[in-house]
Amino acid sequence: MAVLATGAVHLEEYTANHFSSVPTIGALFLLNFIAATAIGVGLLLPLGRIAGRMAQPVRALLALSGIGVAASSLLGLWISEQSSLFGFTDHGTRPAIVAAIVAETVAIVSLTAYLALSGVRGERPVRRPASQSSRS
Repeated sequence: MAVLATGAVHLEEYTANHFSSVPTIGALFLLNFIAATAIGVGLLLPLGRIAGRMAQPVRALLALSGIGVAASSLLGLWISEQSSLFGFTDHGTRPAIVAAIVAETVAIVSLTAYLALSGVRGERPVRRPASQSSRS
């Protein structure tokens, strides 16, 4: 839900605050909305039914993508507040910025926790004791 909220905040800024007219930044806000929506919906789908045994790797990829979208959004906001991002600077803390920071932080923390707790890791070969491998 936090990933979807991230996308919603960017769509609101794109449309209501007219970021659509800002060169480069407008396109990035729209792409953020599209990516966050696709990732958020993907994370909410019953992937076990859809992807079968590939559900866990797909869910892990979606979680990593969600972390990437949220982290890059926070980084972009920080850069635009500190200096300039593609010629755009933003100042102040309006409600949309606070909502974005909260949603992106929650997304990063919760998706990182999900990955850590779900046991997602690389495949490791099964090691058998020497006595068992000679009987096979």
